[in-house]
Amino acid sequence: MENEEIKKQGNIPERDNALKGDNTVKNPDDWTTGDEPMTGAQGSYLKTLSDEAGEQFDAGLSKAEASKRIDELQHKTGRGLDA
Repeated sequence: MENEEIKKQGNIPERDNALKGDNTVKNPDDWTTGDEPMTGAQGSYLKTLSDEAGEQFDAGLSKAEASKRIDELQHKTGRGLDA
């Protein structure tokens, strides 16, 4: 009942906004942890994409740099893109 009242007043809780798709995609340049080393999952996927694209894998990328590189290589290889 309380959530319904909040929604009626236009004060939608943050978790409900996320469910509606608000702020779910953020530019890597705006990440607060973007300068940290890439995650293990990013490194593994980036290595796979680099191999498929015939490109050199750079293990020293930050989280934000790895995200951008993954996007580039996905476009190059077609892997991971929606049809």
